[in-house]
Amino acid sequence: MSGIPQLSPADARALLAKQGDKAVLLDVREPWEYALVHVDGSLHIPMGEVQDKLEELNSDRMYVVMCHHGRRSQQVALYLVAQGFRQVSNLAGGIDAWAETLDPVLPRY
Repeated sequence: MSGIPQLSPADARALLAKQGDKAVLLDVREPWEYALVHVDGSLHIPMGEVQDKLEELNSDRMYVVMCHHGRRSQQVALYLVAQGFRQVSNLAGGIDAWAETLDPVLPRY
C-alpha cells in the first residue's frame, strides 16, 4: 500500500520490543477512542493534530502508526514520510487486529 510497510500486530509488537526507545507506537485515533481502549505505552496524537504537533516527533525514531482498522494510520504514515520521516510503518488492521490476535481482553468496538 503506497510503499508504507504494513506490519501485523505480532510483527509490530516484536519490533517495538526489540527497538525499545528507538521505536514508538503512534495512535492517531480520536480521544474518545483512545479513552475506550489503547495499547499501554503508545503515544496518542489524534490524526487531526499530527500536522500541528509534528515538532513533537523525532524523525530519527521509528514509528508504527495505528488507528482502529488501519486506514487513518495509513494516511498519517504517508504524511510522515512526505515530511521526511524514513522509518514509518502502518499497523495492519489497527487496534482491532491487535486486540483480536494479541490481547483479547482489550475491548473491541
